[in-house]
Amino acid sequence: MENNINTRYIDEIVDCLRDGGIIVYPTDTVYALGCDALNNQAIERICSLKEMKSAKTNLSIICSDISEVAQYAKFDNTQFKMMKSHLPGPFTFIFPALSKLPKAFKGRRTVGIRIPENAIARAIVEALGRPILTTSVPGDDEDYRCEPELIAEAFQGSVDIVVDSGRGGLIPSTVVDCTGDEPEVTRQGKGNFE
Repeated sequence: MENNINTRYIDEIVDCLRDGGIIVYPTDTVYALGCDALNNQAIERICSLKEMKSAKTNLSIICSDISEVAQYAKFDNTQFKMMKSHLPGPFTFIFPALSKLPKAFKGRRTVGIRIPENAIARAIVEALGRPILTTSVPGDDEDYRCEPELIAEAFQGSVDIVVDSGRGGLIPSTVVDCTGDEPEVTRQGKGNFE
C-alpha cells in the first residue's frame, strides 16, 4: 500500500484527526500512535493510553518537511544541514520547543522532530496541514507490535483508525539530542547518525 496510497483513505484519516481522533499508523521504524499535534485533548488521550505523565514525557511530532519544523522547534544553520542530510529517515531530533505548540507541551522545553521515510505517514501530515504527535505503540510482545490486526484488537475502542500497511518493524528511531553544544545520540535505533 505504501507506494500506492489511496487518497480516499488519507482523507478519512485526516477527518478523524481533525475531529480529535487517535490513529495507529506506520512509520519507517515501528507502528505508532498519532493525533493532531495541535489538539490538546487528543494529546492528553494518547498520554493516558500510554500511561505517560504528560508533563514529564518527551513528546515528538512528525512534520512534512524541514520548513514546517521551523514553526515548532528552534535550530541553527548547522543543525538545519544535519537534518537535511538525515531526513526523511529513522531519526528523532530533540530541539528546544517554540511556543506555537499547545498546552500539553507547556512545561516542556523540548520537542522531538521526525520526518519518517514512509509515504503514508508523510501523506497524512501533508493532507492534515500540520504535524501529528507521534509515539510508538506500547508493549513488549514483538508479534503484536508488528502486526496491524493484533494492534487493532489490542486497541479496540481506544483508537479510532488503524492504518494497515503490512507487517511493521521493531527497531525504533535513533534519538539525537540537539539541545547541547554537540548533537548526542541518546537512543541508538534504526538510523546510523554521523
